Amino acid sequence: MTEKCGEGMLNGAVPGEAKKRDENLKRGNWGNQIEFVLTSVGYAVGLGNVWRFPYLCYRNGGGAFMFPYFIMLIFCGIPLFFMELSFGQFASQGCLGVWRVSPIFKGIGYGMMVVSTYIGIYYNVVICIAFYYFFASMRRILPWTYCNNPWNTKNCAGVLSPTSNTTLNLTTSQDIFNLTSAINQTFKRTSPSEEYWRRYVLQISGDIGDFGEVRLPLLGCLGLSWIVVFLCLIKGVKSSGKVVYFTATFPYVVLTILFIRGITLEGAANGIMYYLTPQWDKILEAKVWGDAASQIFYSLGCAWGGLITMASYNKFHNNCYRDSIIISITNCATSVYAGFVIFSILGFMAHHLGVNVSEVADHGPGLAFVAYPEALTLLPISPLWSILFFFMLILLGLGTQFCLLETLVTAVVDEIGSEWIIRWKTIVTLGVAVIGFLFGIPLTTKAGIYWLLLMDNYAASFSLVIISCIMCVAIMYIYGHRNYFKDIEMMLGFPPPLFFQICWRFFSPGIIFFILIFTVIQYRPISYNNYVYPDWAITIGFLMALSSVICIPLYAVICIWRSEGDTFLQRLKNAVKPSKDWGPALLEHRIGRYAQISSAISEHSPEAEPLNPEKLRKDEISLTVQGSNGQAHSQDSKV
Repeated sequence: MTEKCGEGMLNGAVPGEAKKRDENLKRGNWGNQIEFVLTSVGYAVGLGNVWRFPYLCYRNGGGAFMFPYFIMLIFCGIPLFFMELSFGQFASQGCLGVWRVSPIFKGIGYGMMVVSTYIGIYYNVVICIAFYYFFASMRRILPWTYCNNPWNTKNCAGVLSPTSNTTLNLTTSQDIFNLTSAINQTFKRTSPSEEYWRRYVLQISGDIGDFGEVRLPLLGCLGLSWIVVFLCLIKGVKSSGKVVYFTATFPYVVLTILFIRGITLEGAANGIMYYLTPQWDKILEAKVWGDAASQIFYSLGCAWGGLITMASYNKFHNNCYRDSIIISITNCATSVYAGFVIFSILGFMAHHLGVNVSEVADHGPGLAFVAYPEALTLLPISPLWSILFFFMLILLGLGTQFCLLETLVTAVVDEIGSEWIIRWKTIVTLGVAVIGFLFGIPLTTKAGIYWLLLMDNYAASFSLVIISCIMCVAIMYIYGHRNYFKDIEMMLGFPPPLFFQICWRFFSPGIIFFILIFTVIQYRPISYNNYVYPDWAITIGFLMALSSVICIPLYAVICIWRSEGDTFLQRLKNAVKPSKDWGPALLEHRIGRYAQISSAISEHSPEAEPLNPEKLRKDEISLTVQGSNGQAHSQDSKV
C-alpha cells in the first residue's frame, strides 16, 4: 500500500490525488491542456502573421480591412477550426485514421499529407535563412548597413552612408531627401540590405533552371534547423509539449519589446496611421473580401492536417469548442498586433528617407529579409534589435514546423498501427526529418529562392481550398450532420451551438467555394521582382498543386474497387458508409450506438488493448488515494 501511495504522488500529484496518467496509453496524450493550446497557437501563428497580414491590411483599406477580416473569422475561420479539432479529438487519430468515418474520402488525408510535406520542406528553408541572419547579426555593425562591401554595386545607396561614387555627408533628413531625389533621377536605388540578400546570402542566379552550387552556409543552417525540430519532437507530443512553453510565448515578448521601441521613434505615428486609416470605399471591392477570406483560411492552417493531428492527442472529453475560439482569436489578434510592430518601424524608416510609407512597405521575404532589416540599421544598438527580430522569426517558424512534422509522423504510425512502429516512433521521426532535409537541399542553391516561392505559391494554394471544401461536404452531407452533431454531444456533453451547425452546413462551404473562385479569377503567373517564371516552371507548380488534390479521386477509385458488392452501387455504398471501427478509440468512451459494436472492436482493434491494464489499476489507485485522505479522486473516473 505504501508503494502504491508513492506511485499516486508522482508527476506532481499532491497527496490525496491520483497519479496523472495518459488516457490513451498506446498513443499518449498531452501532459496538460495548456500544452495543446500553446502548440496550436504556435502552429496557427506563423511567419504569415508578421510578413503578410500587415501588408494586406494597408493595401486593402487599412482599418476598413478589419471589418471583412473579422467577418470571415466568425463565419469561416472559427467554425472550420472547431470542425477539425473536434474531428481529430473524437477519433483520436491523425489525418488518415479519421477517415474511417467514410473510407472513400481517405484520399483527403493523403492530400493533407502531401500538402504538409511540401510546406514542411520549404518552411524549414525559411527558418534556416532566419538562422543565418540571426548569426550574422552577432557583430558590432550589421553587414547590410553600408555599401562598402565586396558584394555591393555602384547602384547601392545606403541610408547611413553615401553611394560608392559620392562624398555627400548626410547629417539631416533634408540631406537624405535630396540624395534620394538625386538617386531616383539617375538610377534605381538598391539598398545595402537588398544587395546583401540577393548578392551575398542567396547569390541568386539569373534563372530558375540555373541551380549553381549549394550555398554551404545555408546548407549548414538548414541542417541545424532540422536537428532542432527533430530534437524537440524526439518523444512526440511529450517533448514538443514542453518546448512550446518557450517557443509559443517568447515571440510575444519580442513583439512587445519591438513595439515599445517602435512607437517611441520619430515618424512611427505616420506608419501606424498608414496601417490603420480606413478607406471605407474599398469594402465594396470583391478583392478585399477575397483577401480577407484567404488570409483567415491560410493563417489558421486549415486543411493542412495539423489541427486534426494535434487534437487527436487530447483526452476524449476535452472542451475543444473553447480551445478553438481561444486559438483562433489569439491568431488574428497576433496578426493585428504584428502590424503595429512592423509599421511603426517602417514609418520611422520612411520619415528618415523622406519618402511615403508605401515606398518602403513590402511583404513576404522582402519584408523579413530586406525592408525590416534595413530599418533596424537606423536604430541605436541595431544588432540587438536584429537578433531579437530574427530570433522571433525562428520561433514562429519552429512552432508551425513542429506540427507539420508531427502530422506526417502520426499519420504513418497510426496507419501502420503495429506495436513495433509505435515503439520505434523516434526512428520514424528521424527518417522523416532526414528526407525533409535532403529535399530541402536544392532550395539552398543559387536558384533556391525561385523554387521556394514556386512551392509557396502553388503547393499550398487552391489545393487547400479544394481539400477543405470536400472535407466539409463529406462530414456534413455524406456522414451526415445529425450523426456528427451527436458525436460532438457525446464527446463534449453538449451539441455544437446552432450558429456552428449553420456555418458548417451552409456558410463555411459557401465561403470556401468563394475563396476558390476568387483564387481562380485573381490568378496571375508567378514572378519574382523582374524575373518572370518560364512556362515549364509554372507547369511544375500546377503539378505540385494537383498532386495533393488528385489523391482524393484516386483513392476513391481504389476504395470502391476493394469494397464488397456485386454491383457498382453496392460497392459505392459500402465505400461511403463508416467502417466498423469508426468512433472513439477507447472502449470506455464507446457508448450509445457505438456500444453495439464495442465487443467486436475489443477483439480486433489494437486501440482497445492498452485500456485493460488501465482499468485494472483504477480501483487500486482509488483505494490508495482513499486511504490517504478518506476521499477518492481518480482523474480517469470522471469519464
